[in-house]
Amino acid sequence: MSAFVVVNPRSGNGRTKREWRALERELSKIYPQMSVAFTRMRREATHLVRNALREGHHEIVAVGGDGTINEAVNGFFDINGQISPDAVFAYVTSGTGGDFRKSFGIEAGADAAVAHLKKASVRAIDVGRLSCLTQKGEPQVRYFANIASFGMSGMVVDSVNRARIAKLFGGKFAFGFHSAVDLLTYRNRVVRIMVDGEYDEIAPVSTVAVANGRFFGGGMMIAPHAAVDDGMFDVVILGKAAKGEAMASMKLLYTGEHIEKPYVRVLRGRKVVAVPVAETRGKPVLIETDGESAGRLPATFEILPKALNLRC
Repeated sequence: MSAFVVVNPRSGNGRTKREWRALERELSKIYPQMSVAFTRMRREATHLVRNALREGHHEIVAVGGDGTINEAVNGFFDINGQISPDAVFAYVTSGTGGDFRKSFGIEAGADAAVAHLKKASVRAIDVGRLSCLTQKGEPQVRYFANIASFGMSGMVVDSVNRARIAKLFGGKFAFGFHSAVDLLTYRNRVVRIMVDGEYDEIAPVSTVAVANGRFFGGGMMIAPHAAVDDGMFDVVILGKAAKGEAMASMKLLYTGEHIEKPYVRVLRGRKVVAVPVAETRGKPVLIETDGESAGRLPATFEILPKALNLRC
């Protein structure tokens, strides 16, 4: 079997680079004919994957963290949509977070990921398409396989991606630490949220997750009932809560019990539109996709049913 393998050597605080030779040997047992490319800068994986698909590669393997997986998924699409509808995507998680793999019950570590690949079959999963603005105000389109969110989560991801020390202790610690710190200074944003033309409300929100998968933020089970192949988003709206209650409830995010709180609302839909109201336009509402900073509101999130063939 052949594959195009895109590797982020900096993922896992450089662990991927240190362990690559051993990992390469194991991957070559699955893909005897594989081409390998290393990323050197942010979003380069998208361009590498896109070019590989246009050159005729049928299977793409991403090696890195959730950010690398997100970049690779974006490479399966261009302005015209899917580049190669029959192509297959696989991944080996070796970053600091590992949220995407959790929805499939894959254990942490590259060894577990490779062992899973050896026996995994291919299934079609949904993909989310996000139309929003860059932080400079330019229109853009991004894709995500796991979760997109906005509000405090967008602020936290921005902090985590700029962090150095916190990430040395792992993704769960980094997201938990910056969530606690940012919670002290974050002010809820007033946003108009529309879901499938059936739900339309203006309300102050802390975080809104548009979920295809179940986990984000280094292990937080934000959408415990989400499924990656049901053609629907689970939309989890964390509304206004007292600072003390919100801080005390943070541990519930890791078990999924937060959805029982009165300030949390869960909806399901295929299209979500979010627009900041006039009072908050001076302070951008930041968006993240799969743990990567993605821009700001206003935004439209659309589900693309069974748009990605995943070896998982």
